[in-house]
Amino acid sequence: MFKPADLFDLSQTEHAALFEGCEYAWEALKKIKAYLAANLRPALRNRCQGVPYIGEKVFIGEGTMVEDGVMIKGPAIIGRNCEIRHNAYIREQVIIGDNCVIGNSCEVKNSILFNHAVAPHFNYIGDSILGYKAHLGAGVKISNFKLVPGNIKVEIKGKPLDTGLRKFGALLGDETDIGCNAVLNPGSIIGRDSVIYPNTNWRGVLPANSIAKNKAAVEVVRRQKNDIWTLKEKRRNP
Repeated sequence: MFKPADLFDLSQTEHAALFEGCEYAWEALKKIKAYLAANLRPALRNRCQGVPYIGEKVFIGEGTMVEDGVMIKGPAIIGRNCEIRHNAYIREQVIIGDNCVIGNSCEVKNSILFNHAVAPHFNYIGDSILGYKAHLGAGVKISNFKLVPGNIKVEIKGKPLDTGLRKFGALLGDETDIGCNAVLNPGSIIGRDSVIYPNTNWRGVLPANSIAKNKAAVEVVRRQKNDIWTLKEKRRNP
């Protein structure tokens, strides 16, 4: 499930050339910088609402709205009919497809988003690929860097494979859905049409059409009158 076509509908990006010759989908991450250098033709065909900062090496397609406080450093290609919402931060080497959402206070760097990918609220996307209609819930973070030395490794058939990448976040297959406040650890690969429940700390490979559930127990106890009285006293006399 690690080939580009295993995870992504390559017709849902205008930049499928990035994946040519890639045995593993993550190899496209190494090619973003050179691809942008060769193919980026800066032009701003978007609308603005308020005052964003847009760098010199940026292309934005027609119908895209860029809201107040956005910073797009570039190099970056952003497609048509996207929403780049208030205070989003789009850093270097970013390719965003058509009809995508980068929401309030989201940060993106060295990543590819296929058409209709959505990161609407307080998300971090680093060194990652989000497939067609992939969706991040509020607060989802894609961690892209190990705290210990060495490249990111992916387990294949029980054996670790060195990706050759010191920074590698996640591959999210088409129509994946990641619940609010989940964390995807470096080298996570999520198969098509899979779901990760909110608040899950995920590491590794999730096969297509799967659900990763976080079943952390919630304890419910009755409040005693003395507890309620003590709490009220603390509020009156902080």
